[in-house]
Amino acid sequence: MSDILYLKFDKNMAVRTKSVTLGDVADMECSNSALVNKLKPIKLFTFQNIKKGSHTCAARQICSVVEVVQKIHEVCPNLEIQNMGETDFIVEYSTKDKDAPVLLFLKISVVCLITFFGSVFSIMAFNNDVSTTKLFAQVYELVTGEASNGFTILELTYSLGLSVGIVAFFNHLGGRRLTKDPTPIEVEMRQYEDDVDTTLIMTAGRNGVHKKESQTN
Repeated sequence: MSDILYLKFDKNMAVRTKSVTLGDVADMECSNSALVNKLKPIKLFTFQNIKKGSHTCAARQICSVVEVVQKIHEVCPNLEIQNMGETDFIVEYSTKDKDAPVLLFLKISVVCLITFFGSVFSIMAFNNDVSTTKLFAQVYELVTGEASNGFTILELTYSLGLSVGIVAFFNHLGGRRLTKDPTPIEVEMRQYEDDVDTTLIMTAGRNGVHKKESQTN
């Protein structure tokens, strides 16, 4: 029986070298381990037009598994290949250094402040729009027979319930995760990344571009 090579590509992969080989981006499995070692050094492409001397340069290549199969068959013409992953995938090259701890802290602080005050404004605007204070006053007077002064058990429990609900929804309390499930923000970020990758691949397909496409920032 002839050897069967199983390939698996993720939709988006990151590399640190300009010259990308098959072993850099593909998960491969074959009963013939020597064959896998032989195929790993196959050069797929080289990132071009990278700005030298830049610490934040990045580039992107969109590839098709068909092109990968062609390169493999140049080395092993009779090899049977089974693709278990994406048919089109993105390879990103980046030399961006990690932010300094102080700069990273400042960025996180700014995002937290914007999120906090934006959320406060949204909650206040919602409560004002639906007249929550007036509703609480009417309910309090209906139940107790006394006029509300604006600081009753209803306002207190509403505030506490809102805080608990936010913590439970975002699945985080300080630096601790409440459950093993991904947070809503993580889900939305992954969905956004997937939509971006899908759009890039579809655009490249419509333009008839795969490996030749490279975007440099």
